[in-house]
Amino acid sequence: MTHRNLVVLTGAGISAESGVPTFRADDGLWCGHRVEDVATPQGYAADPALVQDFYNQRRRQLAEVRPNAAHRALADLAARWEGDFLLVTQNVDDLHDRAHAQTPPGAGFELIHMHGELLKARCTRSGVVMDWAGDMAADQASPHHPQGLMRPHIVWFGEMPLEMERIEAALEACDLFVSIGTSGAVYPAAGFVQSARYAGARTVEINLEPTQGARLFDEGVYGPATQAVPGFFDGL
Repeated sequence: MTHRNLVVLTGAGISAESGVPTFRADDGLWCGHRVEDVATPQGYAADPALVQDFYNQRRRQLAEVRPNAAHRALADLAARWEGDFLLVTQNVDDLHDRAHAQTPPGAGFELIHMHGELLKARCTRSGVVMDWAGDMAADQASPHHPQGLMRPHIVWFGEMPLEMERIEAALEACDLFVSIGTSGAVYPAAGFVQSARYAGARTVEINLEPTQGARLFDEGVYGPATQAVPGFFDGL
């Protein structure tokens, strides 16, 4: 079967083998911190110094990790894909960006960081987003508004994920949807497979093991991302 319009969703599982910590462990902690303290607007309002320090550490860690075989497989696929290809990632690291920079993608390729990016910052007053590779202070002044501060460009719990209209439009038009390395437990991303099914798309889950939503997929491919992802896409 020939597929023309592809949507791929990636989660923490695709970057785990590169050494990037998964977002949330079973104990509700992220790198030793309560998620509520470092990944909510309320946590930022209560202790901006803690939140900024947390993301400063995550930002520095990016220098220590590299794209793995799964990231590169998607970049290689994008370079040869002849239809529309939207890659939506829940990850805030830059590993997809680096992999695609090494392999120029085809004209139909787009990448959306629906939960934001570690290497960007946003003005709290104007909403302007800018590249930011270094540390941010708790009271980091914004160059875009006299009363504004710069905060991590991260979608925290309680905030709306980015580019949802573009994502939904792509899901409505796709004929192949692949979910990679995500538990499928957090909405709205958890609902993408249903949107793709309504559009008549073939749906595939690639993960270490079947998720709770595995029954919603037409096919499951299970194993480490660095093996399962290249193997699946090489067979397309």
